[in-house]
Amino acid sequence: MKLATRTIMFALAGLAALALSATAMEPFKVDFSDETVGSEPKSFLSVVGVWRIEADGTNKVLVVDGRQWKEGQTSAGIADKARALYGDRYAEFLDRVQAYAYFPYTVVKDVADFRNGAIAMRFQGISGRIDQGAGILFNLKPNGDYLTVRANPLENNLVLWKFEKGRRSSVKWIRDTPTATRQWHDLKVQLVGTKVQAYLDGKLYLEHVLTEPVSGRIGLWSKADSHMYFDDYTVTPAD
Repeated sequence: MKLATRTIMFALAGLAALALSATAMEPFKVDFSDETVGSEPKSFLSVVGVWRIEADGTNKVLVVDGRQWKEGQTSAGIADKARALYGDRYAEFLDRVQAYAYFPYTVVKDVADFRNGAIAMRFQGISGRIDQGAGILFNLKPNGDYLTVRANPLENNLVLWKFEKGRRSSVKWIRDTPTATRQWHDLKVQLVGTKVQAYLDGKLYLEHVLTEPVSGRIGLWSKADSHMYFDDYTVTPAD
């Protein structure tokens, strides 16, 4: 389908993703209601970190737990997941991931090529002494390069990061973005051509123009010492 840590936990309850294509604008939805508690999600492919479905009250949620993860370890079955994501080009992706498995992330399985539109989610920082990172990953390429916009309740900032050839570099920092721990917040990334806009709790904080348009897979991202809840992950097409 073409569609334009020591302790770390992400929980996504009632997640919905509307997948976008260059040719089709029909929504694509991811729902955990038919997932199996204790298993890896069917709707995501875990690349780095230990991701599984758990129960949060009456909801089924997606959890990544850094207490069972050591920096530098890829997720279980990464070779098969790389093939599922990139087919004949899986070896290129696999080599890069295995060499630089420093940040946990998981990829939406059925969104192969997101380009223009918005990716949004709700998150809540629960714990993490060093980091409480909540990131939207996008522009993931077969060579392992990607972009992410992440918020951090401990630092009260919003950052656009670039991962290229295994190296992380900041593209743009926005400071003084109030993001209280143990409260729900909304994060949205709007992508149109080369333009990136990031909103926190409905307020536009970050704007940047990339050197080339976005085109690639999407997912979720965080850091090793984070314990976060996520909810309402959606992707909507551009007007």
